[in-house]
Amino acid sequence: MPRTAAKRAKSNSGNAATPTAQPTNKRRQVKLAEDADDVLAKCRMLRDSLRKKQMDSALNDRCSDDNDHDADEFDDDDDNLDFDNDSTCEDVGDEERGNSSGKAKLTSQGLKKTQQIRLSELKKSVSAGIDPAAAQSTGGVPGGIVGKSIVEVVEMNSTEVMEGIENVAVMIARQVLDKQGFQLEIPSRAASNQIYVPELDRIVLGEKRGTRSFLNVKESRKAAITTRVLQLLHAVLLKRIHITKRDLFYTDVKLFVDQSESDGVLDDVATMIGCTRSNLHVVASDKGLVVGRISFFEDGDFIDCTKMGVGGKAIPPYIDKIENIQSDAEFILLVEKEAAYMRMAEDRFYNRYPCIVITAKGQPDVATRMFLSRITSELQIPVLALVDSDPYGLKILSVYMSGSKNMSYDSASLTTPNIKWLGLRPSDLNKYDLPDQCRLSMTENDIKTGKELLQEAFIMKNPQWMKELQIMVKTKQKAEIQALSSFGFQYITESYLPRKLREGDW
Repeated sequence: MPRTAAKRAKSNSGNAATPTAQPTNKRRQVKLAEDADDVLAKCRMLRDSLRKKQMDSALNDRCSDDNDHDADEFDDDDDNLDFDNDSTCEDVGDEERGNSSGKAKLTSQGLKKTQQIRLSELKKSVSAGIDPAAAQSTGGVPGGIVGKSIVEVVEMNSTEVMEGIENVAVMIARQVLDKQGFQLEIPSRAASNQIYVPELDRIVLGEKRGTRSFLNVKESRKAAITTRVLQLLHAVLLKRIHITKRDLFYTDVKLFVDQSESDGVLDDVATMIGCTRSNLHVVASDKGLVVGRISFFEDGDFIDCTKMGVGGKAIPPYIDKIENIQSDAEFILLVEKEAAYMRMAEDRFYNRYPCIVITAKGQPDVATRMFLSRITSELQIPVLALVDSDPYGLKILSVYMSGSKNMSYDSASLTTPNIKWLGLRPSDLNKYDLPDQCRLSMTENDIKTGKELLQEAFIMKNPQWMKELQIMVKTKQKAEIQALSSFGFQYITESYLPRKLREGDW
C-alpha cells in the first residue's frame, strides 16, 4: 500500500475512534440554602394556616351539604333567600318570545345553573355569620347582594358547550320560522353591571341583561357577527382543536372589520352559554413564564420546570390540557417584571428556597391568571407578590386577586385571593435605605390613581396595605423593583428576599 494511502487510512480510523465532543458548560448546581429552615419558618406557618383553613372550609361545606340535602335546599322555592334569581332568561323568554323552548332549555342548562351554584355559596356565607350590610361595596362601585342575582359561568366540556350552541341555533331557527326575525338575550357586561361582592372577594356580573335583535337596524350587524361566531366556535369544538382570537378574526375579516368586534362577541357568547372563555377553545397568545419546583403533564408530555433552561417554561394558553400537577414548593413568588424574574431564574433562587416563580411580564394575561389560580387551589401554598412600589403595581395585584371588569363573568376561575404583598413596598424605601437617585417622583396622574386606590375595597380590607399606600401618596415617591440592583446585581436574591421571608414581612 502506498505510504500516502496508509497514512490516510490510519487518519480515518483514528477519526472514527474519536469520541463525540461533549458540551463544556455544565448545568450549575444550586443546593438548598443552609439557612432555608430559618428563612422559611414563617412562610411555612402561613402555608399550614392556609391548608388548615381549607380543610375546615371543606368540612363545613360537607356538613352544610348534608343539611342542605335534608332540607331539600335546591327545590323550586328559593324566594325565601331574598335573592331575585327567578329573573332569568327562561322567564323573560317565555314572556317575550312565547314558545322559544330552545332558549328556555339553554337557560336551564347554562346561566340558571351557574346562578344556583353561586346562590348556594352566598347562602353559606350568610349562614356563617356575615352581616348582609357588609356586602355594600365602597368607592362608588355598585354593591350588595341582597335582592340581586349574579352571573358567573362554570366549567363545561366540549360536548356541553356544543349542545349550548345548538340550543341557541334551534331557538333562532324557531323564531325565523315564526317570521319574527330573531333576538338574542345576553347578560350585560357594561361597567354599570359590574359588582364587587365581598363574600366572594371578586368582581362579578350583575343581573342586568340586554337583547340583540336582527330586525333592529342598529343591532342587525352585531346580531350577524354573533351568529357567525357561534358557527365558527361550533366547528372548532367539533374538531377538538384550539385557535387564537386572531385566528377567529381572520376567518371573516369583511364581517368583523376589527378584531375588537369578534373579541367582544366571544365574551358575549361565553356568558350566553354559561361556560368559561377557555371552554370555547379560543385562547390568547401565551405571555407568562414559570420556573421552579413544579412539574405537570401538558397534553401527555411531562414538564419539569426546574429543567426548562434559564428562562423557564412559557405558561400555555391551554390550561385544560395540564394534568397531574406536582410540587414540593413552600410558596409561589409572583413577579411583576420579567427582568426580576430572570434574575431569580438565573440565580436558581427556587432551589435555595423551594418555590415557584411566575411572571406575566406586566399586566397579567388570562392564561397566567388561570394558571396561578389553579396551582394555588391544588397545591394550597401562599402566593407572595413582588411588584413595583407604585399605584400600578397594586392595580396589577388587584387583577390577580379580584379580577378585571372585562372578564368579570369568569372571575371564579381567574382570581387568586389572599395574595401577600412581599415588596417592593413604600416603607421599604427607607427601611432598606434606597438611594435618592433610585427614587422617582410620582406624577399627578400617579397621585390621583393612588388616592383612588385608597377607596377600593380590596385595599380598604387590608389595614397594612392602606398604611403603605398612604405613605406612597404622602411622600409622592415611587420605585421600581430594579432599583434594588443599586446595592448589587444579585442583592434581590441574596439579601432582600431572604430577609423579607425570614421576617415574614408581607
